[in-house]
Amino acid sequence: MISLMSFSEFISVNFHQFWVLTGFANVTWQHGVMLLVGLFFIWLAIKKNFEPMLLVPIGFGILLGNIPFNATAGLEIGIYEEGSVLNILYNGVSAGWYPPLIFLGIGAMTDFSALIANPKLMLIGAAAQFGIFGAYMVALALGFSPDQAGAMAIIGGADGPTAIFLSSKLAPNLMGAIAVSAYSYMALVPLIQPPIMRLLTTKKERVIRMKPARAVSQNEKIIFPIIGLLLTCFVVPSGIPLLGMLFFGNLLRECGVTTRLAKTASNALTDIVTMLLGLTVGASTQATSFLTVDTIFIFALGFMAFIIASASGVIFVKIFNLFLPQNKKLNPLIGNAGVSAVPMSARISNNLGLEYDPTNYLLMHAMGPNVSGVIGSAVAAGVLLGFLA
Repeated sequence: MISLMSFSEFISVNFHQFWVLTGFANVTWQHGVMLLVGLFFIWLAIKKNFEPMLLVPIGFGILLGNIPFNATAGLEIGIYEEGSVLNILYNGVSAGWYPPLIFLGIGAMTDFSALIANPKLMLIGAAAQFGIFGAYMVALALGFSPDQAGAMAIIGGADGPTAIFLSSKLAPNLMGAIAVSAYSYMALVPLIQPPIMRLLTTKKERVIRMKPARAVSQNEKIIFPIIGLLLTCFVVPSGIPLLGMLFFGNLLRECGVTTRLAKTASNALTDIVTMLLGLTVGASTQATSFLTVDTIFIFALGFMAFIIASASGVIFVKIFNLFLPQNKKLNPLIGNAGVSAVPMSARISNNLGLEYDPTNYLLMHAMGPNVSGVIGSAVAAGVLLGFLA
């Protein structure tokens, strides 16, 4: 009888120890909410084809980071537990070295010919940065510190790597929410931008035909990243980590003697870093730190910044057209491409243009402001970092 009791107690005690270590014993409603968010991201990526390269890793990362466990057990599995595998991978986000590697890949993928052929398109990319500084002022008015306001405002650039880089320096505690917000709005560009573009343009403006861009020589393509690096980084030295890698990647692409390096940077390296970045950013959104009032403000301000940025580009083109001769007017539909969601925004400009004139292809014209938006958001991040760090 005694041995039977001892055995039953042994089973009971060990089952209890096992139970307290399971996810079922530690789950809260907050975990449930975040798991649903992760599943929703994966559904958007697979069923709706919304930026699957971003949303699948982020969505799975949200699932990974919100599996409940006993934090006092010392299991070293959480993303914020020193020495855990996820924590080591997350170092690329928290220390800010994943984003420059992404910019290296972007530079190696990007053809700047449209911008070189028509440099005035860079002004559209600059105008779209009004969203960042507008959101910064609103965040300050709402009582956020300058550092937090700067980190939140960068969402308006629709550039996930830049948002991660800046928030890791200015507001590490808000980085998860800022990164998810930035990537969410990047993925939702096809839903957010078209209504703004239709609202701000007339049918007559939507069918404006732009003159074909001139041919760009190989020498111009080689000189561009060198001149671009020197000009931007002399003005904003704090943007060197992003701008330096962007222009370096582009030089690898265009110089003609480093084809293998350019292919590695634009394919294998970018894919690996994107996977790790998305997974760890998703995993960083743990329910206890993500579901807060600040997160709601971040998403709301990010949405406002993105709306202002998209609208600013379109409005700028309309104003710019007032000073251009009839045969050199720009189609305002390319104004939305001033944000740095490459090449999604340029595709939207093209698709909307084809809706109103099936023979009016705007893609190459829209790529000019689109790639300048990448440069512009990195410069804006450098300005904020220089003033606030």
